[in-house]
Amino acid sequence: MAPRRAEPSILLGPILYFRGEQRDRWWLSALFVLDGDVEPDDLRVDGVTLPVPPRHLMVWRRRQVWRFDFAVPRGMRDTDVTYGFPDGPRWNVIVPGRHSFPRLAILYGSGMSGDAGPDAAAPTALWPDLISRHAADRYHLLVQAGGQIDGDAVMSASAQARGLLTDASRRLGPALPGVAEELMTAGFDRMLRVWSGAAAASALASIPSVMMWDGADLGRLLAGAWNSREEGDATSRSLRPLLMAVRRQVQLFQTGSVADSPPDCLWGSACGTLAQGFVLGEAGLLALDLWTDRNSRRLLSERDWSLLSDWLDHFAACRHLILVSGGPLLSPAAALLDRLGSAIPARMRNRLEGRLGDRLSSAGRHADWERMLRTLGDFSRRSGCRITIASRGLADGAGARGVLRGGGLEMWQLYAPTFTAAGRPAGWRSRLAEPLAIRPDHPLPAHRFEMPPFAENGRRLLRGAGWIACSFDAKGQLHARWCLPGDGGRYTQAI
Repeated sequence: MAPRRAEPSILLGPILYFRGEQRDRWWLSALFVLDGDVEPDDLRVDGVTLPVPPRHLMVWRRRQVWRFDFAVPRGMRDTDVTYGFPDGPRWNVIVPGRHSFPRLAILYGSGMSGDAGPDAAAPTALWPDLISRHAADRYHLLVQAGGQIDGDAVMSASAQARGLLTDASRRLGPALPGVAEELMTAGFDRMLRVWSGAAAASALASIPSVMMWDGADLGRLLAGAWNSREEGDATSRSLRPLLMAVRRQVQLFQTGSVADSPPDCLWGSACGTLAQGFVLGEAGLLALDLWTDRNSRRLLSERDWSLLSDWLDHFAACRHLILVSGGPLLSPAAALLDRLGSAIPARMRNRLEGRLGDRLSSAGRHADWERMLRTLGDFSRRSGCRITIASRGLADGAGARGVLRGGGLEMWQLYAPTFTAAGRPAGWRSRLAEPLAIRPDHPLPAHRFEMPPFAENGRRLLRGAGWIACSFDAKGQLHARWCLPGDGGRYTQAI
């Protein structure tokens, strides 16, 4: 009698990724991190005739990363599909019907449940609340707009990287030997720790994700240094290995892929970015990588700009496009802050912008930011496809909404509240954001940006942890609802 095959030990997974729809099929990938060298069994999926074989992606410190790719047939209506191992655990996912309209949950900061300081309670991610709401809303996709990795916690566990970033003079020389590997190891360990909890694991296994990185994934030290570097700056030589280590981890855990074999939904792989795009019937989803080629004066490289128009053309037949930008593309009083920024010293301006968060429209990058708005506006007017921007929240993570109108354009910005609940009082950024939110702004000639109050209680900024639930209707209209567990208010917007 043949000996029984050893069962692999699952350290993390499955993490389910959305790969797109193709006619009557819904394409997904499931990522696992296993302990040891045992190859997992083939995956069995309802509606898929043949077993799904594993594909090995990489090994890191004896932890093997495997992925399963499969396409599930779609019926006329939503279907509950079970997938898993023949003699092991199984999971469920909702596959939308061919006549279903997309239902999404947009969140920010799912990995920001890091270690708390001595005087603060550890932030708690709202996975149990999301799972409970998923039972009723039946989300098709989980759109994660950044903060899947707690970059500050990763950096605190990487002594070499932290030392390099805190000493400006050391950035002028070559990167320290082994610094990228140390940073990668710290990030890998962090992902296993944060996403292996029961509630997080359940949500990530049952709702396919589309994820994009932002400054929180890099951590404040690395994001600040990379964000403020000049073109051709000598410090870029020492910073790039750190950025690429984080980017490698982002590609692994947030797109479920490796650099030499990107999935088709990674439209930016040809030019080295992680931009992702999907067409869902008459709706579109575009997650832009605004960090790989970023510096103090630009958001995208010229190669990225040359491809952006082609990427947008993929959505020409769509009625609505959700653009995921990480940091807000539109923010209150942007023009006022830019005028203020030009009147104060650069060092003070950088500190102010850092305190206010990741402002894409900062003084140095204003030309690129304006180019982005005009590119999006021109496409929307030309194609008739309405664009809504989704990003992280304002100030200390408040949820909100804003709208830019002018020149025949109406573009809404949805600010997702932070997905972690932390019992800390609002800081000065929150107090500054309140009066700025009330003040209408004119970021472009003949355009007006404002943040209307919610009819529920007249508030413009929604304090508290949560996420945004979005659904489309037969007219291509987007219905957004801010879900704030513990807050009984109903905050909605039809676009």
